[in-house]
Amino acid sequence: MSTTPDGRPIPPAHADERAMLSAWLDFHRATLALKCQGLDDRQLRLASAAPSEMTLLGLVQHLAEVERNWFQRVFARLDVPLVYPEGKGDGFTLVPERGLDEALAVWRAEVARSRELVTAAGSLDESGRLSEAEAAMAGTQGLSLRWIMVHMIEEYARHNGHADLLRELVDGATGA
Repeated sequence: MSTTPDGRPIPPAHADERAMLSAWLDFHRATLALKCQGLDDRQLRLASAAPSEMTLLGLVQHLAEVERNWFQRVFARLDVPLVYPEGKGDGFTLVPERGLDEALAVWRAEVARSRELVTAAGSLDESGRLSEAEAAMAGTQGLSLRWIMVHMIEEYARHNGHADLLRELVDGATGA
């Protein structure tokens, strides 16, 4: 697999559906990590796009929570606790003793577990199960692994757009 000059994996131009979805998801995961490189703790905690309270460190924590939710809770139907129970449980709440190294390690562990579950799945048509409340909003209780993977690509792409803006406002860095 080839990489961009900054080290992110370039998704293949031709691959089967599972490989293509996995590659694009990994590309976006690598983009998130790249957005945090080279910043100190203060910069990673800076809510630079007022009035939003979003931070780069909070995005890493949030996406660890999102990985766990969609791949473990919804797809694999596992009863696992929140990664970061403080605040609203969405991962955005920062605590003084947790910095980027710890947050990245936790996020990488969640990503690794997500990859294991995707690899173990027999088909992209296998279904996960939403809670009753989530199903009421989605209009269905079952969602395919394909749907979950496409949603995760969209989730990372949207949050990487946030990370672009936050990073530029923190230190002027632009681009991938």
